[in-house]
Amino acid sequence: MFGFFFGTENIVSEPNSSLFIGLMSGTSLDGVDGVLVRLPDTDGAPMQIIASSHLPFKAEIRSQGLALQQNGHDEIHREALFANAITQVYANCVTQLMAISGEEKVCAIGVHGQTIRHRPELGYTRQTNNPALLAELTGIDVIADFRSRDVAAGGQGAPLVPAFHRAIFARAGQCRVVVNIGGISNISVLHADGSTIGFDTGPGNVLMDAWIEKHQAKTYDADGAWAKQGIVNQDLLTRLNQEEFLRMPPPKSTGRDLFRLGWLAQILQDFASVSPVDVQATLCAFTAKTIADQIRQYAVDVTEIYVCGGGVLNSTLMHNLGLELPQVPVKSTAELGVAPEQVEALAFAWLAQRFVQRRAGNLAEVTGARGERILGALYPA
Repeated sequence: MFGFFFGTENIVSEPNSSLFIGLMSGTSLDGVDGVLVRLPDTDGAPMQIIASSHLPFKAEIRSQGLALQQNGHDEIHREALFANAITQVYANCVTQLMAISGEEKVCAIGVHGQTIRHRPELGYTRQTNNPALLAELTGIDVIADFRSRDVAAGGQGAPLVPAFHRAIFARAGQCRVVVNIGGISNISVLHADGSTIGFDTGPGNVLMDAWIEKHQAKTYDADGAWAKQGIVNQDLLTRLNQEEFLRMPPPKSTGRDLFRLGWLAQILQDFASVSPVDVQATLCAFTAKTIADQIRQYAVDVTEIYVCGGGVLNSTLMHNLGLELPQVPVKSTAELGVAPEQVEALAFAWLAQRFVQRRAGNLAEVTGARGERILGALYPA
């Protein structure tokens, strides 16, 4: 297992080939998380997080991204402008990381981009950004488009983080589950025998965010405070859980293409008497239940559960998850030395290194691809 060392004290100068930046902007469209990390050349050696940063998206950028989640007029033009706008935020994040760290050169940037379509069943997934512009603005090699090669090999292209989770969180002889709760939730089941499965379980914060924005003009339910005020409607919860995706076996992945306000609105036609605050409480319970149901089914011998992503900051959601899984400790990945908001950005720094080393970045048993593949495309500085 990797060790983690935070801070910049006593950093020994090493070749720049060990320094990578990871950038992640997730389904919630709240902003960019970035890390600058010193990665070892071989698995199992310590890695060092040197600097981290979060830059929020302005309201205009967020609304542009949300609009691209659905079909609309002049999409190609609007996507290009949106890609340029978020790439500027990515570049600003890189500048901030370099300033914090005092480093002058980095081997490569791994950037996920912003998912605006995810349709692996049709053979494509789209994470928009402008990696050529990012290379131009930063003067650093950029690795992007990590998901497409896995999809080309017959896989879902997601989730990609289980390979990283296995590399840094797995513990021999123990079954651990890592839960990532962003806009969409996914789990990595790190079995005691070293085998790994991982898949999207369903919504994370995406429905709760959309609902509170509709009714209170807030982009998210801070600490789950609004959900905590409501009462879970069991009939509505049962109806939400009838979604076919939830019963599909892995490999599987999802996104806003399915779990969006339009999907919720169709269901709520039969629950017009349920108050908005009770809907929010039910959506929070729904996220917790979908995660827990999949853990119960696919990780029967789990002994520890670690949660990362923005969902960790929602104490109501974390409480609900604990109620669903009372026999297993549910903790933040901070307990393992990694801040929960840094895990996905770290994963894309790690995937960038895998590309540079020409090593596979996917787990075929997770995504359903025909085999392991080198992921990403290079945009030289």
